[in-house]
Amino acid sequence: MRFPYLSLRHTLLILRIFIAVIFIAHAVVRVTGETVPRFGGFLESKGFPAGEALVWMITVFEIAGGILLAAGKFVRWLSAGFVLMLLIGIVIIHAELGWFVGEHGSGGCEYSFILIAALLVTAAADGERLA
Repeated sequence: MRFPYLSLRHTLLILRIFIAVIFIAHAVVRVTGETVPRFGGFLESKGFPAGEALVWMITVFEIAGGILLAAGKFVRWLSAGFVLMLLIGIVIIHAELGWFVGEHGSGGCEYSFILIAALLVTAAADGERLA
């Protein structure tokens, strides 16, 4: 079934913007909720040096990268960066918490996997001539 007035190009644009909004919101909540030091300490407990500085780099990447992704700039490079970030998050945080994020679990990796799939679709569609 086709939705009238909604082309593949439009749906991919919507997907790209929604992905960007998710990353921007994630970073903004980290800053406004003042959880940067706590997340930095967590990263240091996992063996990462300069945890708080690393969290700020992640936060800036999520905000600036999210804005650029929404604007359709550097889509493939940004998608690759976000996928790498999500894979690291799966390894150091989410995998040990199981598959499910909510209802049946507590912080698992299902959400990261769907974001990775969406980023792969977005990157693959970048620059393609779509009807």
